[in-house]
Amino acid sequence: MTLTLETPQLTTGSALDPADPYERRAQTFPQLTHEQVARLAMFGKQELLPSGVILFDRGQRNSDFFIVLDGAIEIFDHGEDCQPDVFIVLTARQFTGELNLFNERESLVSGRTRGETRLIRVKRADFRRMASIETDCAEIIMRAFILRRVGLIRHARGAVFLVGPAHSGDTIRLQRFLTRNAYPHRLLDTETDPDADGFIDCFEIKADQLPVVIDSRQEVLRNPSTAALADALGLTETIDPAHVYDVVVVGGGPGGLAAAVYAASEGLDTLVIEGEAPGGQAGTSSKIENYLGFPTGISGQALSGRAQVQAQKFGAKLAISRDVAGIDCCGSPLVLQLEDGGEVRAETLVIASGARYRKLDLPDYERFEGQGIHYAATAMEAALCGDEDVIVVGGGNSAGQAALFLSRKTRHVHIVVRAPDLSATMSYYLIERILGSPSITLHARTEITGLHGGDRLSGVTLTDRATDESQLLQVCNMFVMIGATPNTGWLAGCLTLDEKGFVATGAAVGGSAASPYATSLPGIFAVGDVRAGSTKRVASAVGEGSVVVSDIHRFLEAKRG
Repeated sequence: MTLTLETPQLTTGSALDPADPYERRAQTFPQLTHEQVARLAMFGKQELLPSGVILFDRGQRNSDFFIVLDGAIEIFDHGEDCQPDVFIVLTARQFTGELNLFNERESLVSGRTRGETRLIRVKRADFRRMASIETDCAEIIMRAFILRRVGLIRHARGAVFLVGPAHSGDTIRLQRFLTRNAYPHRLLDTETDPDADGFIDCFEIKADQLPVVIDSRQEVLRNPSTAALADALGLTETIDPAHVYDVVVVGGGPGGLAAAVYAASEGLDTLVIEGEAPGGQAGTSSKIENYLGFPTGISGQALSGRAQVQAQKFGAKLAISRDVAGIDCCGSPLVLQLEDGGEVRAETLVIASGARYRKLDLPDYERFEGQGIHYAATAMEAALCGDEDVIVVGGGNSAGQAALFLSRKTRHVHIVVRAPDLSATMSYYLIERILGSPSITLHARTEITGLHGGDRLSGVTLTDRATDESQLLQVCNMFVMIGATPNTGWLAGCLTLDEKGFVATGAAVGGSAASPYATSLPGIFAVGDVRAGSTKRVASAVGEGSVVVSDIHRFLEAKRG
């Protein structure tokens, strides 16, 4: 194999771990055949360059795609001393790039020639055309790009430093944003990590400024908003306010991503607007086991990550960390107002904005959000719990999956539900596992009646409604999964909603039975959890998102004559 790895420094796991992409070199850094190189060469131009030429630099947008013919390309990061740290060397018939080639985000690493190098340069626009035509090569390239991003995350290459107390609500918020957007980072816990002190002293960071993010330019972002962090890291993409998209999808959950994949793959100019990260609520699920085609299950983040890449492969654009604040639906095109003051224009709109987490009505509840109260149970949250008891509130499938996942990561899990059992709201296979687990206790007909603690949650009072007896559990982390309310406030009276605030569609608004996703206004459709009467399942949302594209085509054809 022609790949050379130079002192890869692992941040987690082992160098011999077969799950490490850098140990799967034939897939992560594949060598194309001579015949494949000859085909791909028709999309680019051959160049002969001297040693040390920078081909792409960290922070650069719209970098090109390169195939080595002779010589080598060094892939490097900048170490703490700001000197180039070469960690991969690509040689004959290997290629550069990772997921940023499918979008307009900033490159995470840099590349330069090592010695005199003959290569093929494929411009960004030609790369997309190449990927759509040479499908066998595109499959190899796509797999490699995904594995390379996993490798960057695993080894903290191209990473930023997040410095702050690990249990702080703002530290958790920023870490969750970075994790869900697949951005490499290293957390330095100021409560336990001795390296954190060096950063605090070097950058003269005060305690009340924590957490901070230190980016590749050594700039310190002091407790930034997620939108500000996204802008600083180049995660956001430029939106032309004068451009009119064929389809704008509001919400990057399963339904929204499915609509984007099918719309873009059928040639529609497509934009997805997502407030935080692709995946929606499903993206926070530790494992989805009843989704068709994944017999061993798949995490919500992995599923949404694949869907995001798939949409971008077909040309859809994703505007991350951009919330929609309002809509002007009186004319054509439709105009969406963004929270940052920007505007987006669309001929058709797919509302896939899902729902927001429902909260418990308890004193001090808001004070403990992010300080012990969580709405997702992933590896990041589990790492905060250690060898402790935790509480999961809720009786749906998301609560069941969370309880099973946490039972393997914590000392004991207490499930709290108001119902007499789980049969009405949870799948049978989950109930069987929960009732059979010695690490899980079900508290039926029980409610949370009190929260206790200082800066962080330290105890929860449970009250059995059958006996009216209460008990105090010493827990520092509680996972609230009691359903959600529809995220429709931004519609501002533009559409007909049902009594609970979900978007009414189909026959409920006098629409045709052939278009169950049409809303009360032509050209606006709703799919997934936000739609009144929808089945709140990942598979259902994906199905609705894919099917609605045929309705969009019919609308656009009629509109354009």
